[in-house]
Amino acid sequence: MNVDDGNVDEPGWDVDPDDEQGAAVVATVGRQLKLWREAAGMRAGEFATRIGYGEDLVYKVEGGRRIPRPEYLDRSDEALGAGGRIAAMKDDVAEARYPKKVRDLAKMEARAVELSAYGTHNIHGLLQTEAHMRALFASWLPAYTPDETDRIVAARMARRSIFERQPIPSLSFVQEEVTLRRPVGGSMVWRGQLERLLEVGQLRNVAIQVMPTRCEEHPGTGGLIQVLKFPDGTAVGRSEGAFSGRPVFDPKQLRILELRYGMIRAQALTPRESLAFIEQVLGET
Repeated sequence: MNVDDGNVDEPGWDVDPDDEQGAAVVATVGRQLKLWREAAGMRAGEFATRIGYGEDLVYKVEGGRRIPRPEYLDRSDEALGAGGRIAAMKDDVAEARYPKKVRDLAKMEARAVELSAYGTHNIHGLLQTEAHMRALFASWLPAYTPDETDRIVAARMARRSIFERQPIPSLSFVQEEVTLRRPVGGSMVWRGQLERLLEVGQLRNVAIQVMPTRCEEHPGTGGLIQVLKFPDGTAVGRSEGAFSGRPVFDPKQLRILELRYGMIRAQALTPRESLAFIEQVLGET
């Protein structure tokens, strides 16, 4: 097996020094890998050749400075005869790749039976294509490093599993018209994003609505709103225009956010009208 240098240099797999929890997980996995290798009587160079990676990467992984890819753990498991015990670490390691805030949000989304989200400036992250994400992050200041961009994009892409999980959650999105007309990333990326909205909007558990710019009375001028409801009857919500933008759990505060979101939905185009509107915008590109 030849050494795959691309796996050594590929961005997005460095440990985030500000993520203590993720760094601890990667360090623990690295120590376990080193113990397995030494117990097998293999030097780092020999082990690297056996699994098809560079020796430098082996030292980085074992030292907790590099997040091992799933394939790295699979090959290590096979080379060391671990019987699946090393490969079983993949789920824990996968979480360490994503920023803590995103991990926490993904866990809440994975539990939610209902999601309501109103977007003002950007298309909601769950609805974005990968190309749209990258173009969006490339325009932000201060600029992200390539590694930071890859980390954030990978985390956001992983959250899209909400569309496929069981039981099926109810997902409602309201997007300001301007978010559909801003050609983030250029014409091809923009078209791909609009096509993605049409695709997702066809799912029976998803409702996408458009708030027309011409709407005179608008209860959503305070900024984005998002509410997640869970099977046990609890919920969490957040809005830029209420409660200092902090997450809220109190039923009274949540009712305020739900009232605002309900009014926004009522004034927006219906889901069917919205898909027709998106098709129209796509036809204009």
